[in-house]
Amino acid sequence: MKTMDNLRDAFAGESQANRRYLAFAKRADQEGYPQAARLFRAAAEAETVHAHNHLRVMGGIRSTQENIQEALGGETFEFTEMYPGYIKTAAAEGKKDAEWSFSVANKVEEIHAGLYGKAADALKAGKDAPKVDYYVCGVCGNTVEGQAPDRCPICGAPKTAFKLIL
Repeated sequence: MKTMDNLRDAFAGESQANRRYLAFAKRADQEGYPQAARLFRAAAEAETVHAHNHLRVMGGIRSTQENIQEALGGETFEFTEMYPGYIKTAAAEGKKDAEWSFSVANKVEEIHAGLYGKAADALKAGKDAPKVDYYVCGVCGNTVEGQAPDRCPICGAPKTAFKLIL
């Protein structure tokens, strides 16, 4: 059905716009343009609303247990199939920056799969996972439980690069 294709395309476009605008806001802040940064963040939030609406209409938001399984499958695909090929291609083309970006993402996707696996096990037992804080490295995306390490084991960033996720 064409409408479903359009919803999928719109969801992808709105999702990508959100991420782009947040990156643009970060750059605007760094360059000393706080109002431009606020505008980018406002538009990014609106794009998120649009993306969520499209996903909901497509039936893409199901029970938490189903959503965890989908996330686990997606993360597993990324670190076992998608990123290894991307890394190989970037290396063959001598694109060191892309190779680094794919490599750190690959390592983090495996961590995410493990975290989703734990959550899935808890849900199968009929309960939520135990309460734990999550920290994300602002350089490579490494996601850790409990507390931020002194140095990121994936990229070497200092503890200050980690953000507590609420």
